[in-house]
Amino acid sequence: MDKLQFSYAAVLAAAVVHFAIGGLWYSPLAFSRAWQREAGLSDEQLRQAPMARIFGLAFLAALVMAFNLAAFIGAKASLGFAVFAGFATGLGWVAMSLGVLYLFERRSFKLWLINSGYLVLAFTAMGAILGAWQ
Repeated sequence: MDKLQFSYAAVLAAAVVHFAIGGLWYSPLAFSRAWQREAGLSDEQLRQAPMARIFGLAFLAALVMAFNLAAFIGAKASLGFAVFAGFATGLGWVAMSLGVLYLFERRSFKLWLINSGYLVLAFTAMGAILGAWQ
């Protein structure tokens, strides 16, 4: 098996972009109110949330996702393959996995569209960064 090679700067940049896309996606500029309503979260619940812990763990998760995607894409992949791999990961694995969970949890289709849309976009962007950084 070939040794895994990473551009740590690319992985970090991909994680930061993933995190930033989430910040915009769930902001008042995009889907914050619809997401809040569909997720069943009140303003009070959001105000009382331990935001430093949530944001810290969310960034750590984005970093793990970026490392995983970098390992999947590989060090010699073309930009086109990397973008496709990011998109395919977001849509084919992540969004569809959420879809199965949402069916059993009886969550709304609208919530699935909001959350899955974010993840498909974020994984596609991560793929583009990882592929361009070769």
